[in-house]
Amino acid sequence: MDFDGLLLSWYSREARELPWRKTRDPYAILVSEVMLQQTQVERVIPRWLAWLERWPTPVALAAASPGDVIRAWQGLGYNRRALNLHRAARAIAEHGWPENLTDLPGVGAYTAAAVRSFAHGEAVLPVDTNVRRIQERTGHEFAPKCGQALMDLGATVCLARVPRCGMCPLADSCPSRGRRYEPLRRQSRFEGSFRQRRATLLRLVAEKPAPLAALDREAVDALVSDGLVEVDGDLIRLPT
Repeated sequence: MDFDGLLLSWYSREARELPWRKTRDPYAILVSEVMLQQTQVERVIPRWLAWLERWPTPVALAAASPGDVIRAWQGLGYNRRALNLHRAARAIAEHGWPENLTDLPGVGAYTAAAVRSFAHGEAVLPVDTNVRRIQERTGHEFAPKCGQALMDLGATVCLARVPRCGMCPLADSCPSRGRRYEPLRRQSRFEGSFRQRRATLLRLVAEKPAPLAALDREAVDALVSDGLVEVDGDLIRLPT
């Protein structure tokens, strides 16, 4: 069965309208990929557009302070991604794009492959959770040209727990058709968690420096360790 052909035909009709698919700028694509890590597409779209309007190039982002970058990231979660993106921009501004993109801070194998594929058109398939799921369920190794289509199929049809097999262009020959799945792992609750305490503290300090004595010291220590805040005498503030 021509899985690739069926998938690409479906994608030509059903592709999501995502703004980063209209550019080949490796920086813009890098920003999108970092923002999309563990964050829903709908939340990312307006933030990606605003980010590129403010910092349209790696040089522009490199000139920003870490504190401004952290403030701009608020609401996207996992704030260390912002610092890594900032550090990557500074490395690019100083040395240019490295031959091996995983040399950039925070860039792993998937993100590097995504930039190579979507920005430079290289014949490499970026394998994220969605792509891996479809490969395992179909038992098929898809061609690099199928990258975006696989991501859309995994995000909208071949879902993690209850896939929508009746809508899938690959269902007729898929050996996993009709199966249901248990979640691989359950996300720990955010409410009342240490993650929430960290996030609350970071939002507070993002507004203005705060007195150390009045703050959650365990959360402060964790944020300092991650480079997200600094101790300035008796105050905690964002890094400058």
